Parts: sequence; C-alpha cells; structure tokens
Amino acid sequence: MSDVTAERWVRRSQDQNWVTRLLDWKPFLVVMCLLPAVGILTIFLTYPLGLGIWLAFTDTTIGRSGVWVGLENFEYMMEDPIFWNAVFFSVFYTGIATIAKFGLGLWLALLLNNHLPFKSFLRAIILLPWIVPTVLTAIAFWWIYNPQFSIISWVFIELGLRTTNIDFINTAWPARWSLIGANVWRGIPFVAISLLAGLQTISPSLYEAALLDGSTGWQRFRYITFPMLLPILAIVMTFSIIFTFTDFQLVYAITRGGPVNSTQLLATLAFQRGISGGQLGEGAAIAVAMLPFLIFATLFSYFALARRKWQQGESND
Repeated sequence: MSDVTAERWVRRSQDQNWVTRLLDWKPFLVVMCLLPAVGILTIFLTYPLGLGIWLAFTDTTIGRSGVWVGLENFEYMMEDPIFWNAVFFSVFYTGIATIAKFGLGLWLALLLNNHLPFKSFLRAIILLPWIVPTVLTAIAFWWIYNPQFSIISWVFIELGLRTTNIDFINTAWPARWSLIGANVWRGIPFVAISLLAGLQTISPSLYEAALLDGSTGWQRFRYITFPMLLPILAIVMTFSIIFTFTDFQLVYAITRGGPVNSTQLLATLAFQRGISGGQLGEGAAIAVAMLPFLIFATLFSYFALARRKWQQGESND
C-alpha cells in the first residue's frame, strides 16, 4: 500500500505544470514577497528623492517647467550668506540639542531603571512630550516665548527679578536658544525610553559581580552600562541627529526662520525658497545639500555598531 502511495506521489509531482513549479521555486517566492515593499518604497521614497535631485539641477518654478541649468543653483548657494547662515544654525542646532537630549535622556533612563514607586505611571507621563503633535508643542512654546504674554516673563516680574518682559524670539541668539530648548524638551522622551529599553537588556549579574569586586557607581557605568548600551546608543543617536537636522515644524511654527533669517534651518530655507518663493529648483538644491549631513549620520551609526561587534569578537557581516 505504501509503495502504491509513493508511486502516485512521484507521478503527481512529475505531472505538475510550469506554474506550480514556478510557485514552488524559492527565489521566485522571495521576489514576489519583496515586490510590494519595493513598489511602495519606489513610489513614496525613490521617486520623490529622484525628482528632487533632478529639480535641483533645473530652474523650475511653480507653474512653469524649467530647463537644465547644471550646477547654477549650487553656485548661487555658495555665494548666498543666508544659505551659509542656515548651514551654521542647522549644525549648531543639531549638535547642541543632540548633546542635551542624550545627557538628560540618559540620566532619566538611569533614574527610571531603578525601583521607584509608580514607575509605570512615570514612564507613561514622560512619553507625553513625544506623543503630542509637533504643531501643538510649537504653539505652546510660542505662547511661552511670546514677548507680551510669556508666563516666564510674568513669573520673573512677579518675583521682582525683572521690570520688563523677556524678548525670547525677536532677537537672534535668544531665539536660537529658545528653539533649542523647545527641541530638547520634545526629544528627551524618545531618547530616554529607547535607552531605558537598552538598560533593561543588561544582565543584573554583571552589576552583582562588579559590586563583589568593590567597584564604584562610576566604574559600573563606564565598564558595564556604557559599553553594553553602545549599539542602541549609536542607533538612537543617528535617528536623533536625522530628526533634529531635518526639523521643520517646530522652527517654522515658532519663528518662521526669523528674526532676519537668523533661525533658518536648511529645511525651513528650502521651503521658503521652493514653496513660498516659488523657486522649486533653488529650494530643491538646498534640500539636496542636506544629504551629505544625513549620510554622515548614517555612516556614524554603522561604524559605531561595527566597532561594537569587533569588541565582542564578531564579524562585521
């Protein structure tokens, strides 16, 4: 009976048509499973990116198709002081905000990793600045920084520390620091929760062994916590740098790049030139100029992770 069944099975497999054999072919199944994702990425990522790069080399404006002008837009940018001011503030804004977010976020993650009362409730509360829509956050900070209605100015005046309101957003450097403060407040929860997840993957036995050896708190952080956090630290820092460098809503809603373009980021300047000003080619060129900075952030993450694998004796494949 078993021989008859086996013979029928072999005959049936031999009688399969080409469609059935194709569906049983593993490479074809892999391609078919990846095809929807590749199609979505092509439509919503590759095509807009390619179109933006193409527009950067044309003189296209809103309502009129442009012609190829080569590097003319980039040559104009190199001579534009507003562009270089935007480059400076983008790098300054990203650097200071990222350092502040990681310092405060790591401290908060270490604090929440301890046994605290209402720990779950505190973790949920800390996520609120990240959950709230960016525009609502920007409106709230615009009210806090408003020269006439600022609650900070009101508190200082009531305490007798000042006699006039503080001008947060109508002067260059106060406006820059105010935007950095708003970005730090919004970004701390993302860093804290991500690093907290990494902290909880560290085995408590490592800390117990270090305590038995008489290590201090700083030594445990330096030789256990930080090395074990390095992979997730590199990933979170990369995302944080990208999110901060490409920030648009917060800056545009609070200062719109002012006063006198002193708080223009590359993203807001590209929008101002490309959409508000109608110069799509010039705006696209400014946006394309952001790519080297974003590629640098990605490479930073990769090499940091590769270094960590090398330390653990793993291959980089």
